[in-house]
Amino acid sequence: MEKPRLSFWQIWNMSFGFLGIQFGFALQNANVSRIFETLGASVEDIPILWIAAPVTGLIVQPIIGHLSDHTWNRLGRRRPYFLLGAVLASAALVIMPNSPTLWVAAGMLWIMDASINISMEPFRAFVGDMLPSAQRTTGFAMQSFFIGTGAVIASALPYVLTEWFGVANTAPPGEIPDSVRWSFYLGGLVFLLAVLWTVIRTREYSPEELAAFEHAAGLDLAGPAEETSDPVASAVTFYRRGVLWTAAGLLTSGLIYHYMLAAELYILSIGLIAFGLVQAFAGVLVRSGRERNGMVTVISDLYHMPRTMAQLAVVQFFSWLALFAMWIYTTAAVTSHVYGTTDPTSALYNEGANWVGVLFAVYNGVAALVAFLLPALARRTSRKVTHMLALILGGLGLASIYVIPTPGLLILPMIGVGIAWASILSMPYAMLTGALPAKKMGTYMGIFNFFIVIPQILAASILGFFTAELFGGQAIYVLILGGGAMILAGLLTLLVEDVDDVYAGATAGTVAGETSYG
Repeated sequence: MEKPRLSFWQIWNMSFGFLGIQFGFALQNANVSRIFETLGASVEDIPILWIAAPVTGLIVQPIIGHLSDHTWNRLGRRRPYFLLGAVLASAALVIMPNSPTLWVAAGMLWIMDASINISMEPFRAFVGDMLPSAQRTTGFAMQSFFIGTGAVIASALPYVLTEWFGVANTAPPGEIPDSVRWSFYLGGLVFLLAVLWTVIRTREYSPEELAAFEHAAGLDLAGPAEETSDPVASAVTFYRRGVLWTAAGLLTSGLIYHYMLAAELYILSIGLIAFGLVQAFAGVLVRSGRERNGMVTVISDLYHMPRTMAQLAVVQFFSWLALFAMWIYTTAAVTSHVYGTTDPTSALYNEGANWVGVLFAVYNGVAALVAFLLPALARRTSRKVTHMLALILGGLGLASIYVIPTPGLLILPMIGVGIAWASILSMPYAMLTGALPAKKMGTYMGIFNFFIVIPQILAASILGFFTAELFGGQAIYVLILGGGAMILAGLLTLLVEDVDDVYAGATAGTVAGETSYG
């Protein structure tokens, strides 16, 4: 028994919630650096203030993924988490632009990002749950379409409210402009309504139905973490790895102290030590007979991830390092390099910051437009070749901002970034889902998020140091660095083993038949 093919509108409804999720993320990405600078942050401080976003993703997504794998109630398996995250994120979006001080804004970023992650993580596993292999690329492309559409509107909201409706775009020192406030209020409403649409309009398969589909496909394996193993040997493995990671963290901390490097770099050593201690504690749980503890399961799955997932992890690392650099520093780079100002209270700075919102809308709009073109290209080449080409175009676009002399021409590099963004949101997940055991789809999607948030934590730890010490405070050089990282990610895609590329080698007639929505 195979999963039934879903119609276009069924895939539309199950993906519609991503419109709201991306409203939240886009408002965050385009405006949080602006809020931080308005509340007194220096350009070197911005990366460390952004540390909240990746850290919450690192913690929240694998936990939510593991929980959703083992949830079934009247709302379903994934939908309870969609709804909970939407309610919390909508409230955070209303509170964020009213932050009175910098530390309050930084704290609200933690809450807002954690809430968005609660909604977002199960959506990735949702495609694996609901769609047969031949439709998964289309399913992730549909998510990319809604991500792009939501981000276009959300990123441009401050500009639209100012230029079309006369909402104030400046405010006294230390206060957030009304254009930003009202953008966040509208974003909270859209977030909640869009997720509610998916919750109400989509039916999930029960655990019994999923097990039957998996059995019919010959994939009814429990997964690496549930295989029989020697508890003593597993405990020793966790202890050893815990000691090594902890030692690496202590060594890194000592080097930072000895050479009097930037305090932000301590985030690296703290992360290494924390990861080591968590593994050591997992060893204690295994030795005490609690091998099925959730934390032990997640760590074990991390070490036994499928080969395709490990290869994609490297690609994701460099892709998201580039994206995070862009999100953090585009406002500072454009306002200083193109507009020639670093004063966040000036009208010129706020004009430039609004234009950055438009640029973010452009790349997201491009992503929405090409979302369904990428699967077509993948059918004629392969998914990994498609992803490689898209990432190279994005990297060239990001680096070329350095040579653009006027604001209007900045739209051109955003086209390349948009193509890359559309592919980042779909192709890695389409390649990944076919390599995962269905019973652990949510857990592995959460673990896969490690390779999105770890480069972001790295970026938050080192980019401020790089900007101040190596780049002379010039944020534009961070974008060049990001462009190089994205090009490297594209080249590394060729090393990925796409074990579930149903279109590889297919004839034109076969492909045409497989891609119908009926």
